[in-house]
Amino acid sequence: MEAQIKHYENKLAFEMDPSDLFDALNNGEKVVVIDARKAFGFEAEHIPTAINIPHREMNLETTQHLDRDILYVTYCDGIGCNASTKGALNMTKLGFKVKELIGGIEWWKFDGYATEGTKGVESGLKIECAC
Repeated sequence: MEAQIKHYENKLAFEMDPSDLFDALNNGEKVVVIDARKAFGFEAEHIPTAINIPHREMNLETTQHLDRDILYVTYCDGIGCNASTKGALNMTKLGFKVKELIGGIEWWKFDGYATEGTKGVESGLKIECAC
């Protein structure tokens, strides 16, 4: 049973679902969302507040401006894409605290949250700043 407990603790330590991310963003937690896809995917549609750093471009130079004391959550298209996993691995190797978004932008939309971009879905729940 200890191995199973450790397995679930590890999953929660390294993954986040869309609901938890939405709550973290709305509660003002120190979280930065990283779209790990290529720029054209980000421009078409992305999670609000997200920044775009394609996993293939993550290195010391492209991440030098980022705060190493906050949590980064990487995402991609969804379960058929592993850019978020590659991005999480790259960011971890660079010394950042990282979680991977379960289901990517597809599950974000499935859960009813808004997106931005040229093909964004504005009808979903929006992130609101309370400050």
